[in-house]
Amino acid sequence: MTRAPALPAAARAIVSGDRRALARVISAVENDDPASVPILRALYPRTGRVPVIGFTGPLGVGKSSLINALVAHLRARGETVGILAVDPSSPFSGGSVLGDRIRLERKADDPGVFFRSMASRGESGGVAATTREAARLLDAAGFDHVLIETVGSGQVDVAIQEIASTSVVVLVPHLGDEIQTLKAGMFEIADVFCVNKADLPGADVAKRDLADLVTLGMRRDGWAPAIVTTSTTDGTGIDELWSAIAAHEQYLVQSGVRERQERRRLTHEIVGLVRERVGIELTAELEEDPKLRRLIDQVVDRSMDPRTAATRLYEGRGSRRRPDR
Repeated sequence: MTRAPALPAAARAIVSGDRRALARVISAVENDDPASVPILRALYPRTGRVPVIGFTGPLGVGKSSLINALVAHLRARGETVGILAVDPSSPFSGGSVLGDRIRLERKADDPGVFFRSMASRGESGGVAATTREAARLLDAAGFDHVLIETVGSGQVDVAIQEIASTSVVVLVPHLGDEIQTLKAGMFEIADVFCVNKADLPGADVAKRDLADLVTLGMRRDGWAPAIVTTSTTDGTGIDELWSAIAAHEQYLVQSGVRERQERRRLTHEIVGLVRERVGIELTAELEEDPKLRRLIDQVVDRSMDPRTAATRLYEGRGSRRRPDR
């Protein structure tokens, strides 16, 4: 019987509950440190067991406060939570602008909660490129739930569906006609709609408008998004929100959708990693190879269009990589 290879020291530390080791490895992943690769590789078989819940929606809808309330709800049930909050990046340092997340109240000595802020680093989908791998580290660390908060820049925050098993779209009553913009954006990714700040006027109208929107069409996976109203001011609706999330997670398993979605996400991830690697290599070749630089010159002087140049680069790359027979 073949024995499983021993885990690297950092991986063993993460599995054993060392939060400092977890934080260091997440930093290494964010910084694209090659030392993180064997750790991620070793821990991968220990992932894919917990739900990853994504929270997205426009700025100011109270996503941080909502997550804070959910964490309290889950901790009261004795369940552990890992949280990733993706913040806008500073154009000067590249770091996370809202990295302190002072709105997220938590006990610093609570081992059942781990919070990490991540800079978006220019990614336009509301999450950082390394968010997926950081979520896997939280999974391997043994947390019962992983929650992810996107940047909150509106319709473009749809990349969360490539990471989260359940996506919660958070809105507030005063959005009014802006709800209609969901038809072209976040509506397709919403597994649960949450009308937060329901203590404000108009919550019932917003919920009704969302209900009308949901009835316009059936999603391909057969799930009808739940609509929940919450208020972190008085604490109402938090139980109902988590019940809606749990119901969707249960549906994913019972319907077989979870496996299909995971296959699609992993396919997308693999293709993206290959695309990134090829892009880096091709950029270097374009800078170093005189023949390829002349190809760019032709595009610049309009004697060749970009699509033709891309085709020639693609075909030429294959011949350059083909070994001599």
